[in-house]
Amino acid sequence: MMLATHPGEPHRGDLAGRLNWLRAGVLGANDGIVSVASLVVGVAGATTDSATLLAAGVAGLVGGAISMALGEYVSVSSQRDSQRALIEKERGELADNPATELEELAGIYEAKGLSPATARLVAEELTAHDPLTAHLEAELGITENQVVSPWAAAGASALAFALGALLPLLAILLPPPEIRVPVAFAVVLLALALTGFLSARIGGNPALRPTIRVVLGGAIALVVTFAIGTLLGTSGVA
Repeated sequence: MMLATHPGEPHRGDLAGRLNWLRAGVLGANDGIVSVASLVVGVAGATTDSATLLAAGVAGLVGGAISMALGEYVSVSSQRDSQRALIEKERGELADNPATELEELAGIYEAKGLSPATARLVAEELTAHDPLTAHLEAELGITENQVVSPWAAAGASALAFALGALLPLLAILLPPPEIRVPVAFAVVLLALALTGFLSARIGGNPALRPTIRVVLGGAIALVVTFAIGTLLGTSGVA
């Protein structure tokens, strides 16, 4: 039987997970923008040499992307192992005590507001169709197909960071030396405004205050690193 839906209204069970991935991508790009922008602007305060700026920017991009990927891989691997352990535990309980598990499932639906008879009927029909999925979804909010992939998470994190980092790198290298820093400031702050806006909207929050926070934080980072680079360049330490 086809389910009635409203046009444009999402009904996928993994919608929240997809939104989380999208928001994580935006935040990863934001990290890339701020990290590499701060690095290249700081170096630009000390020198106008394009080769030096390129080397610093590429090093920051590659190092940051690898760091993000490793961190995400470790974190998501732990989450995946926990999910797999919970799935195997539930599988074992269903094999050892199917009647008890059926009562537990019925109790879950009864606690959600169904009458005892209806909750029992729902539990029996779901168990007859796919008992493991029925219990995983009701008790844990996951399915076997939704176990997170650490490789996918690591790759997505690295890609998001690299794409974000590429923007300030190009902004500092492409303009003439005399306007590099102002152009980089403008491009980076506009990009941060966009990522702040997107992150807030994806989360369903008002966009103004989060966007201002992101832009203000990025501006502070740029000013501080540029001042340090200028100081070091002037003192001859660089």
